[in-house]
Amino acid sequence: MPGHPSTGCCSPPSASCGWSDETSEPSRVTGRHDAGMVTAELAVAFPAVVLMLAVCLAGLGAVVDQVRCVDAARLGARAAARGDPPAQVRALAAQAAPEGARVSIGSTRGEVQVVVTATTGGWVGFVPSWSLLATATTPVEPGAR
Repeated sequence: MPGHPSTGCCSPPSASCGWSDETSEPSRVTGRHDAGMVTAELAVAFPAVVLMLAVCLAGLGAVVDQVRCVDAARLGARAAARGDPPAQVRALAAQAAPEGARVSIGSTRGEVQVVVTATTGGWVGFVPSWSLLATATTPVEPGAR
């Protein structure tokens, strides 16, 4: 353990070696050249952080809308398989889908298919929009209307 820088005394500070807490380090008043650096760095980084947050929120919104499209397609396919009228199937699926979604119904060889499409994104004008698609196919139930 090194001692005091100027005296070399290795014992704890005491009056015998001439080292006291008050005299161990001379007080210096220095100019601060880095004053305001954090403010400048924050001003530069803040827009990037806001942009990343906006992109993450838009992505999260797209995931939620995709899940809603999948749920709407499944709900519509079950209703169509029961034999519900197409207008009722569309209304049921549109209720579960994101706002502005389009619902289409088709049937082939004993199966019904419901396709839900929606557009998401375009949030705040700088996140591009993209299309979402969900399809559900299920067999027609025996005795369906």
